Amino acid sequence: MRRAIVICVVIAAFGAAAPAHARPYWKKQLDGLTRDHRIGVALRDEGKVLYERDARTKRTPASNEKLLLSMALFDKVNPNEGIATRVFGNAMRIGGVVTGDVWLSGQGDPSISVGGSYGRYLPFNPTRLGRLARAVKDAGITEIRGHVLGNKGYFKHDWFAPGWRYYFPGSQVALPTALTFNGNIYRGRAIRNPEYRLAAVFTRKLEAAGVDVNKRPGSGWMSGGKAVLAEVRSRPLSTLVRYMNRTSSNFFAEVLGKRLGAESRGAPGTIAKGANAIERFADRVGVTLTAKDSSGLSYRNRVSPRGMTKLLGYVEDNAPWHQTLRQGLPTGGQGTLENRLHGVPIRAKTGSLSGVSALSGWIYLRQTGSWAEFSILSRGLSYYGAKSIEDRIVRVIQRLAR
Repeated sequence: MRRAIVICVVIAAFGAAAPAHARPYWKKQLDGLTRDHRIGVALRDEGKVLYERDARTKRTPASNEKLLLSMALFDKVNPNEGIATRVFGNAMRIGGVVTGDVWLSGQGDPSISVGGSYGRYLPFNPTRLGRLARAVKDAGITEIRGHVLGNKGYFKHDWFAPGWRYYFPGSQVALPTALTFNGNIYRGRAIRNPEYRLAAVFTRKLEAAGVDVNKRPGSGWMSGGKAVLAEVRSRPLSTLVRYMNRTSSNFFAEVLGKRLGAESRGAPGTIAKGANAIERFADRVGVTLTAKDSSGLSYRNRVSPRGMTKLLGYVEDNAPWHQTLRQGLPTGGQGTLENRLHGVPIRAKTGSLSGVSALSGWIYLRQTGSWAEFSILSRGLSYYGAKSIEDRIVRVIQRLAR
C-alpha cells in the first residue's frame, strides 16, 4: 500500500505540471491551418520569434517583392523628396531666346500626366506637364529656336526579367522608362515611344503658355554640357510608393526599381540593377534572397518568411522611415485588401501569381499591444484557398499571439 501511494503521488505531480509545458492553443490552431499545405509562416515581435512553420524555405514572393523594393528604395533615397523632371538647353539669351534644341529629361517619375483619365485615376496630384511648361515661361523664355526632344537616357529600355512569362511585357507591365507618358499606356495599349509622345505634348503646352517652338518634336539620347532651364518634381517618393503598394502597380514598381538601380550602381537604370540593389540591401541585414525584378512578376524571385520578417524587424528597429513604410501599406478593407480582413489592425502587402500567394507586413497583437512582423508565403493552393488560409492565420495571430 505504501508503494502504491507513492506511485500515485508521482503521477499526480507530473499530471499537474504538464499544462505548463503544453503548446499554446493559438499555435496549435496555426499548426492545423498550415498542415498538409506548402505554406511557410513566420511571426516576430521585438526581435523574438513567436511562431515559425517551414519558415526557412525560400518561396516566390509574388508582389511581396514590392515590399522588398520599398525597403531598399527608402534605404537609398529620401522618402520625402520628389523625383525631378527637367528641361535642359543652352543658356537663355537676351530677349528670352534659347538657341538650339531643348531636352525634356526624366529620372523615373511614374506619375507624369498629360491629361485624360490617367491623372484622374491617380489618388494624388500627378506631375502635370503644363506645370513644367509654365515653369519654362516663368524663367523668362519666350522662344526656342530648335526642337523639343525627349531624352531616352538615364534608363535602358529593357522590358523583361528572368522568370517572367513571355506575355508579361504589355499585358502586366508597361515599358519602364525614365521619362513616362500617362503610365506609358495609350488607348489601352503599352507604348514604346513615351519620350517622343511627351515631347510632342510638351511642345503644344509650351506654345499654349506663350513660348514659341521653331521645330518639330523628337527624341534621342541627350549629351552633357547643358544647363537646367526649368524643373518640376513629383509628389514625395513616399506617396508614389504608397500608391504602388496599395494598388500593387507593376509599372510603378519597375520604374522605381530602375531608379533604385541607377542610384545604387549608376545610370542607366535597368531591371537587373534594381533587383541587384534589393539583394544587396537584404545582404547587409544578413538575409540572403534572390531578386530578378522589382514588381514580383518573376517566378524566380525567392525569399523565406524568416528572411522577410527579419528585414521588417530591422526596418522597425533602425530605419527613421519605418512608420512611413508601414502606414503606406494597405490595412484591412483597403487597396488590395479591400475585400479582406475588415476591422483587423494590419498593414500588409499582398502577392499573387498563378499557384503562388503571399501576405507580409505588420499586425497589431491584442495580447501584447505591439506591432509584430509576419510573413505568409505559399505555393500550390488555389487563389481563394490561399487567401482564406492567410486571413484565418492573421485573425488567430491578432487575437491570441503573445
